[in-house]
This record gives sequence, C-alpha cells and structure tokens, in this order.
Amino acid sequence: MEKIDRLGWAAGIVIVSYGVRAGIRANDPKVLDRAMQCLPHGWKQSSSSSVVERLYSLIVRDDDRKSKVRRFNLLYGNIERLARATDAEQVFEIFESNLRLHVAEAAPRRVFVHAGVVGWRERAILIPGRSFSGKTTLTSELVRAGATYYSDEYAVLDERGHVHPFLKPLAIREEGSARQKNMDVEALGGTSGAKPLRVGLVIASEYKSGARWQPRRLSAGQGALALLANTVSARRQPEAALSTLQQIVTYAPVLSGKRGEAKKMAASLLEMLD
Repeated sequence: MEKIDRLGWAAGIVIVSYGVRAGIRANDPKVLDRAMQCLPHGWKQSSSSSVVERLYSLIVRDDDRKSKVRRFNLLYGNIERLARATDAEQVFEIFESNLRLHVAEAAPRRVFVHAGVVGWRERAILIPGRSFSGKTTLTSELVRAGATYYSDEYAVLDERGHVHPFLKPLAIREEGSARQKNMDVEALGGTSGAKPLRVGLVIASEYKSGARWQPRRLSAGQGALALLANTVSARRQPEAALSTLQQIVTYAPVLSGKRGEAKKMAASLLEMLD
C-alpha cells in the first residue's frame, strides 16, 4: 500500500453508499470528476475522511495520440490492481462495476440479490438471475408494457423484505453479441420508482429460445434457495440474507421454468398482479 500511496494524488473523496464507506482518489481532479459519474444511486459524501472499507486509486493519463509510447491507465482497489488498460473508459467501467459489487457484498442493513426489478400495482416483480440469463431483456419489456423501473442489476431488500430502487441505465445486450449499450428508462417510455415496495411475484427462470412458459410454483424453501443462489452477501452474511429472503417467500409466489421471448411474456406477468 505504501508504494501506491507514494504515487501522488491530486484529488479524493470519501463516499457512503447503503452504509458502506469507500474512498476514491485520483491523479487528476478531472479524473475524479469522471469517476463520480460512476457512483451508485443514492450515494452521499462522508463528512469524515477516517477509515474506509475500500480505497480505490485511479491513474488516468491524457490521451496523447501522437505519442508512440503506450501509456496505461490503472485502477487499484486497496493494494489489488483491478485494471490496466490503454482505454480510459474501460478502467472507469471496471471501477463502476467493482464498486457496485463491493457495496452489494458489504451493505450492513440491506441484502442485494442479482435481479431485475419492476413495480406494478404497488408491488414488485423480482427476476433473479446472473449475466446472460435474460433478466434485463425481460425487465425492459415489462417497462415497455407499463411497469415502473427499479433495477436491472440488483434487488435491494430491507429487513422486511421490501425492495428499494437501485437506479441505473439498463444494460441492454446487443442481439447476438456480448456487448452492452446503456439505455435510460425514459427511452423505453418508462419511469423510475422511488418508494420501497412489497414483493408480489418472483420469476426464477432463464431464457431459452423457442421455450413455452409453463411455470411451476416452488415451495417456500425452494424459493428461498433460488433467491439465495443469486444473493451477493450469501457467503459473508448468510443468516441475515436467509432471514430477509424468507420474509419474501412467505407471501410472494416463486415461479420457475424456462421462458421464451420476453415481449410475449411481459403482459401475462403483469396480469398476475392485477
């Protein structure tokens, strides 16, 4: 850590997000300004610069296209090098992703589940799933059908099992590609939620081309395990995570099964909560 400390830092800030304190420092004030565009929804600046749980260090060079020397941009999380790239935007993307994951793992009073979330009729629909499971595609189609957008990455749950917004642009994957493009919810004709909602329905499924949606309802125990498999803090805080998830499955049905095209499915899901 001492070697990194000696590199020379021109700007820094301590933030608090969902009760997690993180420090960010940069070799240039403009770099810090750009990094702050990557911070999680609802972050606040800490009034104290005391000990942080994670310290991010960003070194981003000016883009000198005339130079023949390759100049790398660097990102450290504490003493671990997280990124080394000539493309500065790649470093900021990794910073944003890593910070969100750290907050999700360490939040003391919230449980984060990898899931898409929308609101409908004062209740939430959770779509748990990892990358490439199709959750963002289904989330976006539900928004197009009139649901309120809450998240396409994490369901943020309090101790009652109510879900809070984790707002960010939807990361929509380009057809036939692993590449993503960010899209604001307004571009889908939708709006973002603001207040916590009770969960009304959980869709524990994965996309399969040509599949017909014929779900089966899981038991409360099976439903809790399906959610736990996508819970970020499951290893770090297993008891708190399971307690929160049990709050959900006692009153919200958990449906499992392969699903086909999201557009065909969206309207039928909303009808379940009408």
